[in-house]
Amino acid sequence: MTGPADRELRAETTIQAPPERVWALLTDFSRMPEWSPELVRMVPLKPGGLRVGQWYLGVNRRKAAVWPTRNVVSALEPGRAVAWDTTSSGARWVWELAPEADGTATRVVHRRPVPRRITAMSKVFAPLALGGSEGHADELEEGMARTVARLKAAAEA
Repeated sequence: MTGPADRELRAETTIQAPPERVWALLTDFSRMPEWSPELVRMVPLKPGGLRVGQWYLGVNRRKAAVWPTRNVVSALEPGRAVAWDTTSSGARWVWELAPEADGTATRVVHRRPVPRRITAMSKVFAPLALGGSEGHADELEEGMARTVARLKAAAEA
């Protein structure tokens, strides 16, 4: 689905595992590269663990392009939602969990809105290194679907 780079991207699934298990996996950011096709590493930059205001260094890779991002946790509802803002791109990465049925399954929604606008740095970097902003957004959405599927497989294992 090609569209504007700043459109909201989305992937979702139902995982046959309780929300506590999904949350524990999801918030172990050291494991995120196992699921994400673009993220190589996510490293906390301040002491204090996962909390609103925590900074993370993201290291991303697409083909030969490798780039860092600074991510700031902007929302945290333990067991239900976590979001971080990527300051270099203007994107927000949101994960939302909701119990289904008798609590043995979890609905997972992964979204990437752009609350204000794509940053100037991203508008320059994406065309030069990633083949274009719109195309990269399409790849990101496909990658989000793979990330959600890989999280599902890990939680259900």
